[in-house]
Amino acid sequence: METATKALKIVLISPRGPLYRKSGGVWKKSLRYAPLTLTTLASLIPPEIKTELVLVDEGIEDVDYSQLDADLVGISIITGTAPRGYEIAAYYREQGTPVIMGGVHVTLAPDEAAQHADAIVIGYAEETFPQLLRDFVKGKMQDCYQQARPNLANLPHPRRDLLNPKDYATIHTFEATRGCIHQCDFCVVPTAWGGKPLQKPVADVVDEIRSMGSKQLLFLDLNIIADKNYAKELFTALIPLKLMWGGLATTLIAWDDELLELAAKSGCRGLLVGFETVSDDSLAEMNKRFNNRKDYHYVVDRLHDSGIAIQGTFVFGTDADDEDSFARTVDFVMESNIDLPRYAIQTPFPNTPLYKRLKQENRILTEDWTLYDGQHVVYQPKNMTPLELLSGTEWAWKKTYSFGSIARRLMGSRTMLPIAIPANLGYRFYAYRLNEYYNCDWLMSIAS
Repeated sequence: METATKALKIVLISPRGPLYRKSGGVWKKSLRYAPLTLTTLASLIPPEIKTELVLVDEGIEDVDYSQLDADLVGISIITGTAPRGYEIAAYYREQGTPVIMGGVHVTLAPDEAAQHADAIVIGYAEETFPQLLRDFVKGKMQDCYQQARPNLANLPHPRRDLLNPKDYATIHTFEATRGCIHQCDFCVVPTAWGGKPLQKPVADVVDEIRSMGSKQLLFLDLNIIADKNYAKELFTALIPLKLMWGGLATTLIAWDDELLELAAKSGCRGLLVGFETVSDDSLAEMNKRFNNRKDYHYVVDRLHDSGIAIQGTFVFGTDADDEDSFARTVDFVMESNIDLPRYAIQTPFPNTPLYKRLKQENRILTEDWTLYDGQHVVYQPKNMTPLELLSGTEWAWKKTYSFGSIARRLMGSRTMLPIAIPANLGYRFYAYRLNEYYNCDWLMSIAS
C-alpha cells in the first residue's frame, strides 16, 4: 500500500444539491457559511499518515473530476445530495479508486449507501475515520465503520485553512454541542443521533475561537440552549471575547430571563428559531408541543428588545394544514416583523417517524432523494393537493419577499439592519427564482 515517503492523495467531497444545479447556485455569498464537515474530517487524519488533501464543496465550485485524481475519495451526503454523491462515487469507482461515504443519509439508510461505496461510516467519525484511514494504509479497510457517542473534549481544530475564505460570508463557523433534547417527528437528529446531546468543554470552545482570532462567528449547533446550564456557562465565557455571533435556538430562550440576558451580553445578534407553524394542532402532530404554550409575538418581541435578529423557520404540509395556512403564517410573519423568514415543505426523511407513518399510510409519492430538499412535495398531503401545497409555499415566499414586505418587516424590527438588508435581498433572489432551480418536470407530474 502506501509507503512513508509517498503521500496518500485524499479528496473529500460535499456534493451539491438541487439549489446548485446552475453554476454558482441560487444562494448569494451573503447567505453562505463555511461548512464544518469536511474541515473536521481533515483534522482527524492521523498525523503519521502523510497526505495530499483536497476539499471540494460543490456548493461553491464546479469541479472537473477527471482532472482530480486520488488514492481515496470520501463523500459526505445528506438525503438531498445522495444521488449526486452516488454519481461521483460511481465515476471514481469505475476508475478503480476506492470510495468511502458518510454523513446523515448514510446513517439513515446505510444499506442503500453501502451499494455505492467501498466502505461506509455510520454515525459520528471522530474515532472511526482515523481508524478507517489506518486500515486503508494497511490494505485492511473494512466495509463498515460505526461509532456511538464520541468524546468532544480535546479534539483538533477543523482545518479551515483548507477553504478559501473569499468563497463564504464567514469562514468562522463553530460547534459547541451536537444533538437536541427534543423528539420532533420530522427531524433526522433523533433518528440518526439519538440520546443526550454532546458538549465540548467550554474552555475548548473558547480556545478554538481565540485561535481563529474571530470576532464575528456562527455556531452551527442544532440547539445551542438544549442544556440551559451549559449554555449559560458558555455565554458567560464568551462575554470577555467581545464577539458578534449567531446560532440556532428554540423559542424557550425567550422565557428564561437570565439565559436571554447572557446570550445578548455574549454578543448574540441573530438566532434561527424553529417556529414551524402557527397551528397548535400542527405542533402536536410534529411532537413539538413545547412551542404550544408559547406566545410567538412575545418571543419575537423579547429577542428584538435584546438586540437579536430572528431567522424564523416555518413548515407547510402537516395533516392539520389547509389552504388557509399559508396566509395565516405570512400574516404572523408580517405582524411580528420577523427579520428573515424561511419556509419549507414538510419532508419525510428516511426512517424518521414522519417517514414511517406516511409510508405505512401509502402516502409517499416518490423516493427520488433529489426531491427531498424541503421545497418539493414528496408525499400526499391530507387537506390539499400536492400542487396546492407547492403553489401555496411559493406564494408565501414571494409575498414575504416583495420589496414592500421586506421594507415593512425591517422597519418594524430595526434589528441588525446592515446584515438583515442584504440577507433579505438574497432570499428575495431565491424566492422569485424557485422554478428556475427546482425540477419543473416534477411540478407538472404532480399537477396531472
